[in-house]
Amino acid sequence: MNLIKSTGTFGFYTIISRLLGYLRDVLIAFFLGTSFLADAFFVAFRIPNTFRRLFAEGTFNAAFVPSYTSELVKNKSNSKIFANQIFNSLFLGLFFLVLLIEIFMPTFVGLIAPGFEKDSNRIDLAIQLTRITFPFLMFVSLASFFSAILNSHNKFAAASAAPIILNLVLIGILLFGKYLNDDLVYYLSYGVSIAGFLQLIFLYKFVKKFYVIRLNFKIRINNKVKFFFKKLLPSIFSSGVTQINILVGTIIASFQASAVSYLYYADRIYQINLAIAGIAIGVVVLPQLSKHVHSKNKNKILQIQNKALELSMFLSLPAATALFVGSEEIISALFGYGSFNETAVSNSAKALYYFGLGLPAFALIKVFSTFFFANHDTKTPFYISLFAVIFNIIISVYYFKSIGFIIIPIATTISSWFNSIILFIFLYKRNLFKFNEIFFIKFIKISITSIIMGILFKYLIIIFEYQLAYHYNFKSIYLIISVFLSLIFYLLISLFIKAFKYSDINLKY
Repeated sequence: MNLIKSTGTFGFYTIISRLLGYLRDVLIAFFLGTSFLADAFFVAFRIPNTFRRLFAEGTFNAAFVPSYTSELVKNKSNSKIFANQIFNSLFLGLFFLVLLIEIFMPTFVGLIAPGFEKDSNRIDLAIQLTRITFPFLMFVSLASFFSAILNSHNKFAAASAAPIILNLVLIGILLFGKYLNDDLVYYLSYGVSIAGFLQLIFLYKFVKKFYVIRLNFKIRINNKVKFFFKKLLPSIFSSGVTQINILVGTIIASFQASAVSYLYYADRIYQINLAIAGIAIGVVVLPQLSKHVHSKNKNKILQIQNKALELSMFLSLPAATALFVGSEEIISALFGYGSFNETAVSNSAKALYYFGLGLPAFALIKVFSTFFFANHDTKTPFYISLFAVIFNIIISVYYFKSIGFIIIPIATTISSWFNSIILFIFLYKRNLFKFNEIFFIKFIKISITSIIMGILFKYLIIIFEYQLAYHYNFKSIYLIISVFLSLIFYLLISLFIKAFKYSDINLKY
């Protein structure tokens, strides 16, 4: 496996998906802004979408890939039997979970958005929309099972391309937003569930080469299946801790008008980078790392771990620097149109600024957790993540009344740095990871290059001050120019001081 090329493949399709997601969100911002309709839809969309991220963005992989890879190494026919047992168990479990929540949806939405209960129109709409979107959970969770099988065979393209379908469906609906008026939120909600089903069909066409569904509801829970599900629940929590923190933030933010929307738009920006700097690297590294752990090849394990960490920092540090320098200009250029007014820009930019400070930590959590998962340990990162979430809740709730919604991204960032540092300490103490000599030199070079790039980006923002102002219609073009020039400059400086070597692209792991 080539780490950089595989990450590049996964990252390419992920970036396409995120860019389409951005276009989707620009259209949502244009038609809905930060109105009560937007808040209701974002709650309805956030719930299944959070589960999508929890399952699809490496969490299901964390439990499934090491077990499936072990079976694959031993015997291919055994791996198919194991996969089928997991699929049937998932199918039944998800079906009854979705059915149960659909029945008790008012209670469920009341727990997720308790602040909505003060406004009967907003809570009623959120309940209706969540009922429509919730089947997406079942479709996307089963789709993530297919993705995990493909990833285990080092096939990353189809799995990373599948989310594009959701964005294409929603963009198609939004193009008729002018004619749909207030009914737009209902059409979008139906679009979410339809897209989930289409993703499932799309991935099954690719996975048939390795696995064919054999429905059998006489579930036999043997030791291998038990072991998998024991790992699954902790891995959902630990690998998806950033998403859980955001969901917690949504619950708390529901008590302040428009706060859910501010956090949503800020979340969309930094998630673009996290998708590659943390999620893509974690997904790509896990199958190969699991094989080397199984064969006890310590040199390869150390090499992969350090290169994964290095690549994560190479991608996340410059992005965090850019968000630190130009959060307001970024939000304004990307979303500041139509119903998305200057107040919305200012508040979303504040949230993005603090999320940006935590971006490297979000990526580190994904990478460090993968090192545990490759060793079949999901409990340690689970307990660490549990403490981090509790820490996040305490900070958010204590300061929410005095500071407002902005405490949510601050608390998320603080708790995430705490999480990443504790993960590293446990890895080091258990001799599951150690830095090699090259990493520290590369890290210093990456940090210096990121700072230099940040200075250039700030200079470009000053030069294009008028063109990036809220009232300028084509401000997004000048943001793209500034980002592109800064990116090219970052890559050139990185190559010049050897923070990144071209020869790394061809390295096999």
